[in-house]
Amino acid sequence: MKFSLVLPFVVGSVAAYAPQFRSKTVSRTSLSADVAVEQIEEVMPSYPTINGWTADPSKFCLGLPGAIAPLGEFDPLGFTKDLPVQEIKRFREAEVTHGRVAMLATVGYGVGENFHPFFNGEVIGPANTHLAQVQEIAPFFFLWLATSILTAELGRARIGWEEPLEAIEKNKEVEGKTWLSKLNDTYYPGDIGFDPLGLKPRDPKEFAEMQTKELNNGRLAMFAAMGMIVQEQVTGQTLF
Repeated sequence: MKFSLVLPFVVGSVAAYAPQFRSKTVSRTSLSADVAVEQIEEVMPSYPTINGWTADPSKFCLGLPGAIAPLGEFDPLGFTKDLPVQEIKRFREAEVTHGRVAMLATVGYGVGENFHPFFNGEVIGPANTHLAQVQEIAPFFFLWLATSILTAELGRARIGWEEPLEAIEKNKEVEGKTWLSKLNDTYYPGDIGFDPLGLKPRDPKEFAEMQTKELNNGRLAMFAAMGMIVQEQVTGQTLF
């Protein structure tokens, strides 16, 4: 009799505690989900805005200027496909730098072969041979020229690139890494701060337009410079 009276009390007590146990489980589950979401949000990388540009991995070439009609997003060999942000920036740095050198070279070929105001007019003939002639006629000037180029390149490296040891450390988790080389996160490819005439626009849209013009002229100049060099190497004659 006593047992029959106690049994309903025990069962009722257990039933009363059951909902509370389930609510605690749900609470812990929701808490774990919130922590997981926070962890995912923390992993998502953020990129600084430089000259009005913020790297966007979802866009072609991170959204950098230079993709215009009629070619548009031109990358038939897939050089930029699945590359990390720092590698695409490094490719753009190389493109801008080589374009600038090529633009100077195309002007230098045309002017240097037709006007000879330096070295008493002794440097003549195809432009491909001019540096070798300068090295022979004026070795100290050639040494000064080589030293100046080396100094300029070291300065560019100091402005735009990480120190080698720091680059090695930061490249450990990056696919497509180049070990010793990595552009600074706050460095815009090609912008070394050299603007003596103050031509750099402050408006992001105008800056992107100027960058696109520079890229297009540089690309054309690279093809032109290659043609000039090959033509002179094959013919052994000046261009004009």
